[in-house]
Amino acid sequence: MGIEAKIAAIHDEDLRAELEAARGSFLFAVIVETIAHRQAQRDAAREEAARTAEARAGMGRDQRRRDAVRAVIETEPVSPENIQHIHSVLALCGLPYRDPGETREFFREYGRNTLSILAGRIKNPATGQMELQGLPYGPKARLVLLHLCTEAVRQRSPTIEVADSLSGFMREMGFAVTGGERGTIRQFKEQLNRLAACTLQIGLWDGQSRSSTLTMPPFRKLDLWRVEGQGGVAWSKTVQFHQDFYENLIKHALPVDIRAARAFSGSARKLDLLFWVGYRLRALQRPLRLSWDNLHKQFGADNGSLRSFRQAFKADVAHLCEVFPKLPISLDEAGMQLLPADPGMLLVPPKPARKKAAG
Repeated sequence: MGIEAKIAAIHDEDLRAELEAARGSFLFAVIVETIAHRQAQRDAAREEAARTAEARAGMGRDQRRRDAVRAVIETEPVSPENIQHIHSVLALCGLPYRDPGETREFFREYGRNTLSILAGRIKNPATGQMELQGLPYGPKARLVLLHLCTEAVRQRSPTIEVADSLSGFMREMGFAVTGGERGTIRQFKEQLNRLAACTLQIGLWDGQSRSSTLTMPPFRKLDLWRVEGQGGVAWSKTVQFHQDFYENLIKHALPVDIRAARAFSGSARKLDLLFWVGYRLRALQRPLRLSWDNLHKQFGADNGSLRSFRQAFKADVAHLCEVFPKLPISLDEAGMQLLPADPGMLLVPPKPARKKAAG
């Protein structure tokens, strides 16, 4: 392509201005070459963006979100502000997927570990009565825990501010912050109250003759107050974790890429799958095989039928792989296989290698 053709191909206003400013320079031909190359790069990027926009136009809302998150994760390295944390036991055992109604206890086993959640009460600032709270459930309870655990880890304090930060977190996760009887503020606040009222029991067994049970509420204190003239209850300004839970969290905090969590913010099981895979991949040294029966016990709390669970779980894994195409996970008639991965494929930073003792 001759120099005139290259000049004619330069059409962006700022690049044309650079071109005109360079006229008369003895390096004009070199400058034209450089500017033409930049123009070609811009044009290629625009064409790619147009193709992406056209492809996403035919996708459903959730698929568009997953595709957008995949593109961001592939092009932008993870940074400290992208990393949030949740307690590893909750990543392994999870919470109820749906509203358990009047049920007062939730029980989940994972290998030799057991998690039991007991519903409790909180004091209503308007009536002075200790009122029953249901069990925490669904994606919003998981996101509330993710946010609060993250703030405790970041601030290195069991007492954290939540009134403003949780609203900001809701927006970051793609939820509109709305009031009213059916608004998102009420929904998130309900899960916060349920979490504040519940008690966790974590059971550990060595497989032979020794076991231990740790009983603790996640939160030690939640302050509520009545809003005068509105008949409502305001956001809690602060939440104080129980010291035992906080210390255990600091030891066993699981890093989570918040960008990935945002892609699955509407699904409790997909969030659990994201947390669980991230936990397993951090230290996986050999292939991990799980049968469909094991997977059903782990992720099938809302699927009584193994057949319907398999269909739903296959879709969940496919959606996870849309965000992480290189994820070394596969499903077959026997169940699931998860392979050890290079650090670049991990959902979260790998654990640092232990230093060998001298001598």
